[in-house]
Amino acid sequence: MRRSQPAEAMQLDHATIVTADLDTARRFFVDVVGLTQGARPPFSVGGYWLYANGSPVIHLVESTLPDTSVRAAPRIDHIAFRLESPAEWQALLARLRATGADYRTAQVPPMGPQEAAMQIFVALTPGVVVEFVTALHHAQP
Repeated sequence: MRRSQPAEAMQLDHATIVTADLDTARRFFVDVVGLTQGARPPFSVGGYWLYANGSPVIHLVESTLPDTSVRAAPRIDHIAFRLESPAEWQALLARLRATGADYRTAQVPPMGPQEAAMQIFVALTPGVVVEFVTALHHAQP
């Protein structure tokens, strides 16, 4: 099995925590961890973005699933990696297609000076999701 080259420019972007108790989670990350609550795009589900050093590193999302769901809540929902160039994004898409990995895409609306973004979500196994995100203009063919 051939080992691929490391993605040196790729970096961890954020973790998303889905919970029915948003305020308790927000207070913990703000009051205990020292993150700051900041701006968040106008998604259709409630939540908070919590920032460290000017970047939103924890995304808290309101649980919309009933407690009897297969996926436990609260939970850490996914990890995300940011790609900073069109070449990296296209290379990722090529690798996903070459391996036959199922994925879905979504757009993040622009917010203030933050431009729109494109996301790819890959469910590795039930309950294990990896997100890749880039500026929307990087994702254009």
